[in-house]
Amino acid sequence: MKFGNKIRSLREENGLVLRKVAAELEIDTATLSKIELGERNARKEHIKILSKLYNIKTEELIGIWLADKLYGIIENEEHGLLALREAEVLYKSKSK
Repeated sequence: MKFGNKIRSLREENGLVLRKVAAELEIDTATLSKIELGERNARKEHIKILSKLYNIKTEELIGIWLADKLYGIIENEEHGLLALREAEVLYKSKSK
């Protein structure tokens, strides 16, 4: 998953060890490792903490996190891309 790759890359760039970041998120290192490997999803409340730790805009991380969640829903659906396009149309019409 893209989100896991991104936060692993950011953690390494910032020279932080897994256990330090896990402690900040109040999760165990195994859980954080699974998030970085794309085997588990991060919780939304983790995004703000991670953005502060890694000095990255919260909006950027939320966008990647949401994209991963959406992909997880539609990846095995024959008409997943069509559904995503319809959701975009619906979103745009409601945000006017």
